[in-house]
Amino acid sequence: MTRLEVGATAPPFSLPNQDGEVVTSNSLAGQRFVLYFYPADDTPGCTVEACGFNDELAGLGDLGVRVVGVSPDDAPSHRAFRSKFALAFDLLSDPSTSTMAAYGAYGEKTLYGKKVVGVIRSTFVIGPTGLIEHVWYGPRTKGHAQRVRAAIEA
Repeated sequence: MTRLEVGATAPPFSLPNQDGEVVTSNSLAGQRFVLYFYPADDTPGCTVEACGFNDELAGLGDLGVRVVGVSPDDAPSHRAFRSKFALAFDLLSDPSTSTMAAYGAYGEKTLYGKKVVGVIRSTFVIGPTGLIEHVWYGPRTKGHAQRVRAAIEA
């Protein structure tokens, strides 16, 4: 499994959001953004993480940083998740997990002591030129968004 490093070029992507609109790496070029991969909508850890990013949106926005979440879930699932928790950022669907795999966010992991294949919780800060500025693989969800913001501010 490929793990991306700081300084690497972020892999290109083109994925539909919760409203069926396609969001691409090209459409985000020229701005700094957080791209985070999570296993599933409306599950405990993923909800903590999403709500954390939502809480940091204003501060990240002040820094000119956009937030985008990606999971294998479909648009109706994303719409329900956003509505339930008043999430104010795009959630993209990657049912084939090909974008996740390109970022090293899909593959073998250990879950409750067993080896399984699935989504590896991961976060990337991608700079205006398309280079990866920060990487987190397998972060703890509680406080993660604050740590991401702190890293961007540093």
